[in-house]
Amino acid sequence: MKAPVFIIKKLPAAGMAIFPFILLKSARLKNDPEIINHEKIHLRQQLELLVFPFYILYFLHYLINLIRYKKHDLAYRNIVFEKEAYRNENNLHYLKSGNWYGWIKELRTIKKTDTQ
Repeated sequence: MKAPVFIIKKLPAAGMAIFPFILLKSARLKNDPEIINHEKIHLRQQLELLVFPFYILYFLHYLINLIRYKKHDLAYRNIVFEKEAYRNENNLHYLKSGNWYGWIKELRTIKKTDTQ
């Protein structure tokens, strides 16, 4: 998956995917295969949900997590889309192996951890 990469020095995170672009905080991150893979996973998630619904679900899941965990970092890290991206950012073949809708598996892990 090719995606145009833009450098935005005032970006609040190291990287961000806003379909169809990857935004990075610094030019050196262009050479970081894990962060590029992480953001490409987000681009595919956006495609899976036809882009706009992804942003709604992402934000709603963040708000639910913020109520649950009461901390930004925990709320962010437990968004199902982030969990899939972080879990697979080191697997540079993840997107090629056809793991569509992998974030749904992360929903199942939430239900399991809530009942334990």
